[in-house]
Amino acid sequence: MTTSPQETAPPAATSGGHPQRWLILGVICLAQLTVLLDNTILNVAIPSLTREMDATTADVQWMMNAYSLVQSGLLLTAGNAADRYGRKLMLMSGLAVFGLGSLAAGLSQSPGQLIAARAGMGVGGALLMTTTLAVVVQIFDDQERVKAIALWSTVSSLGFAAGPLIGGVMLNHFWWGAIFLINIPVALLGLAAVAALVPESRHRAGDRPDLVGAVLSTVGMTAVVYAIITGPEHGWASARVLVPAAAGVVVLGLFVLWELRTEHPMLDMHFFRDQRFVGAVAGAILVAFGMTGSLFLLTQHLQFVLGYGPLDAGLRTAPLALTVVALNFTGVGAKLVLKAGTPAAIALGMTLVSAGLAAIALLGGHGYGGTLLGLIVMGAGVALSMPAMANAIMSAIPPEKAGVGAGINGTLAEFGNGLGVAVLGAVLNSRFASLVAVSAVSAASLPAALAAADGAKERERIADAFASGLETSQLVGAVAVLLGGLVAAALLRRAERVAPPE
Repeated sequence: MTTSPQETAPPAATSGGHPQRWLILGVICLAQLTVLLDNTILNVAIPSLTREMDATTADVQWMMNAYSLVQSGLLLTAGNAADRYGRKLMLMSGLAVFGLGSLAAGLSQSPGQLIAARAGMGVGGALLMTTTLAVVVQIFDDQERVKAIALWSTVSSLGFAAGPLIGGVMLNHFWWGAIFLINIPVALLGLAAVAALVPESRHRAGDRPDLVGAVLSTVGMTAVVYAIITGPEHGWASARVLVPAAAGVVVLGLFVLWELRTEHPMLDMHFFRDQRFVGAVAGAILVAFGMTGSLFLLTQHLQFVLGYGPLDAGLRTAPLALTVVALNFTGVGAKLVLKAGTPAAIALGMTLVSAGLAAIALLGGHGYGGTLLGLIVMGAGVALSMPAMANAIMSAIPPEKAGVGAGINGTLAEFGNGLGVAVLGAVLNSRFASLVAVSAVSAASLPAALAAADGAKERERIADAFASGLETSQLVGAVAVLLGGLVAAALLRRAERVAPPE
């Protein structure tokens, strides 16, 4: 990798990478794991939060989306700050803020307090997610970067696998707040390791943080997702849904106009002229949409419909992540990208993700066998597609903008995560409410509807309605992921034909 005169970077080895690059990769992956554990642990705790906090489905969605939306809005600004002030400094700051937010979340006494704490954790998460990938790009040369990004992506799956297991164990022995407090020792260990091993790097002429852009993007996405979440409750044609939806679209439009005119944009709109970048962007959003939305629904299905406890449900979601870990640690994903090319890797990977979602929808309604098959197929697809998309995005960004590139990648993933939970959750709620003849209050969550049921037959009918809603939601996610994969691969293939990679 070449470094501009204005870029201060870690010392390079003769191979073109930092001499301690693999050890540093392990350290920054530990820091990233802190963020990722929190997301999947919360999924397992959804039923506990519903019961113990009297949280509705909308409350639970906001507990997840408050984190995602704040992080999404701040990722680009965090990336700018990392490029300008130092990636190591921002990485350590993120660990500290995330640890403090976890403490506040663990001590929360109401859904509102927990949502606020999750928003605070999103600030720390934004700093972490941008700096970890930016450091990977800085310390690895072009030849090793694909493999390094594949291993970096695998950490997401380790968090995915370990989160439900740790969450299940914690919920079996402690109260729900312990699932957040477990982040604190990991954050402290990460702080010590980053301080000792990770080199500092910065772009001396880095752009100023775009605070107006951060506000506009956060407000716009929050309004749109709020409309999606509350649509089933208030009606899609009601003013309470249409007004925030329209406001969100207008604010996001203003965000685009501002980014085109401001001297130091958080998101350079000229990147979207690169078809390779656009293809990777489309794929990143839709694979996150399908996978995160599916997990949000699947954990509820395993516990509410199939009757598994938190630990058993966590164990039964692990095959997806373990498949990703196995394939990426053996280098299968990186080898496929290098041999077949990025477009082919993304097309095959996202087709497998779509097939896995469809298998869960059609075969997993009344037992675990079909769900297991779907999880393994999804895992293979994620292992192939996610590293390829991340590498495509980062390769389209100048090296001195590594933090901004990581911010773009993280923003797209987090936006896809929040949108997946909101859209697939809304589809589930709409389908469930149309099949269950109970009051709107009772239909706010499955436990409430079951509690309001009159007899065993009514409870069975309600559970079947929930399973039907789950099937519909998973199929919507499968179609979105398949179409996104085909579009992403086509755009990337065209970009390679116009300007073949060096």
